[in-house]
Amino acid sequence: MNKLFSYALCLLFVLTVVGCTSQSTSSQTNADDEKSTTQENTLEKAKKQGFITVGFANENPYAYATPDGKLTGEAVEVARVILKNMGINEMNGVLTEFGSLIPGLKAKRFDIITAGMFVNPARSKEVAFANPEYSIGEAIAVKQGNPHNLHSYKDIAANKDVKVAVMVGAIENEYLVKSGVAKDQIVTVPDQPSAISALQAGRVQTVTMTGPSLQASLTSAKDSKIERVMDFTQPEIDGKSIRGYGAAAFRMEDTAFREAFNSELDKLKKSGQLLEILKPFGFTDQELPGDMTAEQLSKG
Repeated sequence: MNKLFSYALCLLFVLTVVGCTSQSTSSQTNADDEKSTTQENTLEKAKKQGFITVGFANENPYAYATPDGKLTGEAVEVARVILKNMGINEMNGVLTEFGSLIPGLKAKRFDIITAGMFVNPARSKEVAFANPEYSIGEAIAVKQGNPHNLHSYKDIAANKDVKVAVMVGAIENEYLVKSGVAKDQIVTVPDQPSAISALQAGRVQTVTMTGPSLQASLTSAKDSKIERVMDFTQPEIDGKSIRGYGAAAFRMEDTAFREAFNSELDKLKKSGQLLEILKPFGFTDQELPGDMTAEQLSKG
C-alpha cells in the first residue's frame, strides 16, 4: 500500500512538472509572438494610415520649421524620401526641445526622431539608431590655390606665420590648441561671416568651422578668390576622432521599421541620391557617412 502511494505521488509530481514546463513554454511562445507583432506594429500602422509622427528639434540645417510652418532640413528631407519609398507619404512634425526627443520617442508621442542626432554609445542604450546618413567634421578655407599648403590643423601649427580665424566660443579653439596651434596664431571673431571677411582681407590665412557651416558661408560670400580645402585631414583630439555621425532613431522594439529604413537608406547611398538631398543644406561629399554603421558607433 505504501509502495502504491509512493508511486502515485511520484507520478503526480512528474505530471505537475511537465504541466508547468509546458505552460511556461507556451507563455514564452506567446510572449515572443507578441514581441514580434509589436516590432511590426509601427511600420504596418504607418503604411496603412499613410503618415508617421516625427519628433524634431528646431536646428538648422538638420531639422527645422520654415517661416510658413513647413518641416524641412537635411534629416527631414532624407527621411521624407525614404518613408515615401516605404509607402508612407506624409510626415507629421512635432517640434520639441532637443533633450525631449528621446523621452518623447520612448513615450510614443512620436514614432521616429529625425533631428540630425549624433549616434553614440549612451544614446544607443536608449533608442535604436538607423545607420548614419551624414557625418560632420571640421573644415578650413584658404585663399585660392592654397598658397600655404594647409591640409590639417597640424599644418597650421607647423607654420607660425599662419593665422586662423575662429568664432569666439567655438569648439574649434580647443581643437586647434590641442593640435599644437599657438594661441597667438588664433584670431577670434564674433561670427562666421567675420571669419570669412578676415580671410578675404588677408588678416588671417585660413578659417575653420564645421563642414556644412563653412560651405554655407562660402556660398553666401560668392568669392572665387577663396576656397574650401577638400582634402582636409580631420583632427584627432585626445586620441579620438572628433567626426560625428547623425541618424534617425527608433524605439528599441521597432526592429522591422528600422531595418526597412536602413534598406532604403542604403539604396540612396548607392545611387548617389543621398548626396543630392544633402547638398541644398550645405553638405558635400566630405560629409557622406561612408560605410559607418550604427552598430559600430554604438560601441564607441
